Amino acid sequence: MAIKSFGTMAVDWEERVNFDRLRNDRLARIKKLLKESELGALLTFDMNNIRYLTATMIGTWALDKLVRFALLPQDDEPILWDFGSAARHHQMYCPWLGDRSRAGISTLRGATPPGAGLAEDVARKIRVELEQRGLQNEPLGVDLIEPVVMFALQKEGLNVVDGQQLMLEARRIKTTDEIVLLNTACAMVDAAYDELYMYLRSGVRENDGVALVNKVLYELGSEHVEGVNAISGERTSPHPHIYSDRILRPGDQVYFDILHSYMGYRTCYYRTLAIGSASQAQVDAYKKCREILDVSIEMVKPGVTTADIVQHWPKAQEFGFANEEAAFALQYGHGVGLSIWETPIFSRLFSLEHPQVLEEGMVFALETFWPASDGWSAARIEEEVVLTKDGPEVITRFPAEELVVAGLRYHTATGPLPSTRDSQSHKNRDGSGVPAGIAGAHAR
Repeated sequence: MAIKSFGTMAVDWEERVNFDRLRNDRLARIKKLLKESELGALLTFDMNNIRYLTATMIGTWALDKLVRFALLPQDDEPILWDFGSAARHHQMYCPWLGDRSRAGISTLRGATPPGAGLAEDVARKIRVELEQRGLQNEPLGVDLIEPVVMFALQKEGLNVVDGQQLMLEARRIKTTDEIVLLNTACAMVDAAYDELYMYLRSGVRENDGVALVNKVLYELGSEHVEGVNAISGERTSPHPHIYSDRILRPGDQVYFDILHSYMGYRTCYYRTLAIGSASQAQVDAYKKCREILDVSIEMVKPGVTTADIVQHWPKAQEFGFANEEAAFALQYGHGVGLSIWETPIFSRLFSLEHPQVLEEGMVFALETFWPASDGWSAARIEEEVVLTKDGPEVITRFPAEELVVAGLRYHTATGPLPSTRDSQSHKNRDGSGVPAGIAGAHAR
């Protein structure tokens, strides 16, 4: 394997992630793009963009608050305004920031009294920094912003424009260390799926599986479990994108999506399993889902476009949806990095008309879906891919070439249940007699 796997700790006796290099490479990339752009400076409120610029983090509780902000002026270093004492912590423990870590907050998503003037204070801070560098008349790129802060910036005479695309362009190609971190995050999910496989059986609830995944990931060193989808039985079609307390039953199909962060770098990683046995309809749906995914991965190489990939995907009407908007994200692809949806994006909704070119150093996930002919089951599979100069390398490794059957615990008085349901008394829900543990299934 070209991409190495390590533990989660830094050590002195082996080169794993070089965090100094990670910080320097990320900042150098966005500085170069900013220099080549028409922007005079870049102002970020998105926590992931702030981390990319400043290599700071104050906890996942702040991810959706828009309370911190960082400014990267042309030909200069980033300045960070942070939440209370966090700014002093950065001064003490983040030497790469120096005195450019300062106390300052935005409006807490509007929760502070408008009359307190926090939005105006943010705008004044930014104007002063830009004036000191002669950049006050240049376009100011912003990623995410509260309306009151944008209005305050405009009142200060600043030309606010879209800066989000510049940040996405910077994050599009991953550095060597980012790829190691993404691979490590996937390795942690490999372990979570192995524990799920050993645990799932009839009587377990979807939320029990979610709890187990959280336990495994946090014990391994996950920074943040962003979400776990657990979808089973008749809930699998259509996909509701949220887990419940539904009880697993024999013959159910269940799929999970595990999204977590290791050192900021995310996973998006679907797997489908069957509980106790699988019907022929479920096996067929899984094979179709896998076929779409395999064809897609085989096509991946530098220079290929997202349009080249999605033109081979089935149209929405072929799997029961009125149009591509209604089926959005079922046959799908997306960049993975400090967030789970980065460029490039693969979708028949827009990729055919607006293709993006695949390049070496991209990391993205390809995910497929197919409903079973029984009318209630469905399969969902996803692989994360690193695009190397030689082609794709898959970094999601829990077995998924065939439908995995979990919960094989059933015995009769004379021994285990037969591996096929040939008798009329063991018909599946769809009425077919099919394998209880399919050929190639990973049974205990």
